[in-house]
Amino acid sequence: MVAMTSGAKSAEEYLAELPDDRRGALTKVREVILANLPEGFHEGILYGLIGYYVPLEIYPVKNGVPLSYIGLASQKHYMAVYLMQNCYQDNDDDWFRKAYLATGKKLDMGKGCVRFKKLEDLPLDLIAQAVRNTTMADFVAEVERGKRAK
Repeated sequence: MVAMTSGAKSAEEYLAELPDDRRGALTKVREVILANLPEGFHEGILYGLIGYYVPLEIYPVKNGVPLSYIGLASQKHYMAVYLMQNCYQDNDDDWFRKAYLATGKKLDMGKGCVRFKKLEDLPLDLIAQAVRNTTMADFVAEVERGKRAK
């Protein structure tokens, strides 16, 4: 089972390492992310998972690891979508929680991730909305505001 420590070099390699059920589920979530990803973000492997990030030429980072916007992973007991904009935004993620619960699906959410065991547990329309809600410029501005507030 692939966890955050995958040695994959691309999203395709990451997905190829997974069992069929997880490969199918994460492939579908990946399609939703790619179809709704705001302009400028790139896809690659970050922290051993599929990541969508701000390229270093747009936002250089001292540690050389691009600023992560979204992550997609297969963990030991669940799969997860990491919505990093929720970690940086000044406003809380109440809109997302309320919209998720309104779907009738059970929400299993951490600070920046939504955990799910099967694709049917995840409201893909809401994930699409969360992905497209923040432009790259707005995301970088939120990160900068967060740095200044510390």
